[in-house]
Amino acid sequence: MDLGLTGKVALVTGGSYGIGRAIALRLAEEGARVAICARREDVLREAASEIEEKTGGEVLPVVADVSRLEDIERFVALSLQRFGRIDILVNNAGSTSANFFGDVTDEMWYQDLDLKLMAAVRLCRLCIPEMKKVGGGRIINITMVRAKQPGPRSVPTSVSRAAGMALTKALSKDYAADNILVNTVCLGVIRSGQWERRYEQQKERYADIEEFYRENAKEIPLKRFGEPGEVADLVAFLASSRASYITGDAINIDGGSAAVV
Repeated sequence: MDLGLTGKVALVTGGSYGIGRAIALRLAEEGARVAICARREDVLREAASEIEEKTGGEVLPVVADVSRLEDIERFVALSLQRFGRIDILVNNAGSTSANFFGDVTDEMWYQDLDLKLMAAVRLCRLCIPEMKKVGGGRIINITMVRAKQPGPRSVPTSVSRAAGMALTKALSKDYAADNILVNTVCLGVIRSGQWERRYEQQKERYADIEEFYRENAKEIPLKRFGEPGEVADLVAFLASSRASYITGDAINIDGGSAAVV
């Protein structure tokens, strides 16, 4: 299926590793030119080189911390300088910070909101005018199912991700007339660096990482973790003309584990 992304320009935050890297790869496979940002220069450049080698596409790596406004501005400016337009924005950068409410300080709240909410706000503010210039665009915010059903010891992440869902809906209303479609992908458990690090802390309890994944997937109806490539496929579809009547939606990708739709 041709998704019609050839020649489009996509910005992907947190694009050097895991889910973000898979998204950037998938968009490049579909013919998009891709700008990726992350904090670790070595991993970022390795990702860009691998994606270019696999796809023959053009990838711009920009070292940036999206919790810093000046880094966001530089990322967008360099992307425009290189590619001349912006069609797709994937707000993917973030990490899980899940704690008991009483243990979360103001500083922890501010750090989480800057990374997950305000980064998306600032990037949207900069990219939307560029999308208007080319007749529309796509914004995909990566959040999580816990934004819909926060559990114990889930703050500040569950709250900042819920704010990201509200931002998605608000933007979809404000910019529908400009043909800018805005959706969020709500992650369940997906194979990622976060889970690999957890395995390293507990590896003496398991024969290997595959046993670790199997044991931790027992409560998931599909009995397995999701793959980064599966998230990437959904994002690529939402970024495409095939999803031209979908906006303001929060789509779960969780193997059926969420109790809410």
